[in-house]
Amino acid sequence: MSFGSLVVPSPLGPLTLFAADGAIVSLDWGKGLETGDPPPVLAEAARQLAEYFAGERRSFALPLAPGGTAFQKRVWDAMCAIPYGETLGYGDVARALGSGSRAVGGACGANPIPILIPCHRILGAGRRLGNYSGLGGPDTKALLLRLEGAAFH
Repeated sequence: MSFGSLVVPSPLGPLTLFAADGAIVSLDWGKGLETGDPPPVLAEAARQLAEYFAGERRSFALPLAPGGTAFQKRVWDAMCAIPYGETLGYGDVARALGSGSRAVGGACGANPIPILIPCHRILGAGRRLGNYSGLGGPDTKALLLRLEGAAFH
C-alpha cells in the first residue's frame, strides 16, 4: 500500500492532500505534514486545484477514494454530479436518495475530500448557505460559491 501527502497553497490558506494507492483519500484544511516524493496523483491534484482557484477548471478529473458508509458515498456521488456553478438543496438530494435532509447534512459534514467532492454546492432551504464543515465555515462556503458564480442567500 502506498501513501503520501502534499501541502498546496490556495486562497483559503494551505490545504493538505492525502493519497493512498493512487487515489485521493482526504483533503484537510491547514498545513499538515508532507511525505517525501509524493505520489503523482497528488501533484495532479495540486495542479487541478490551482486551475480551479484561478477560474480555469470547472470539474476535477482525479481518482477519489473517500472512506465512508454506503449512504455517505451515495450522497458524495450526488454532490459530484452537481455541475460547477449550480447548487441543490439538502432536501433535493434527500428526495433523490429517498432519505432525510438531516442525513444528507450529516454526510456533507463527514465529507473527507471537500472542494473535490463539492459539498459547498448543497444549500439550505430558500437557497441559504447553511453550515459548512471546512475551515471558516459558511464564509468559506460563500467564497467557493462566489468563485463558481453560484446564486445563494
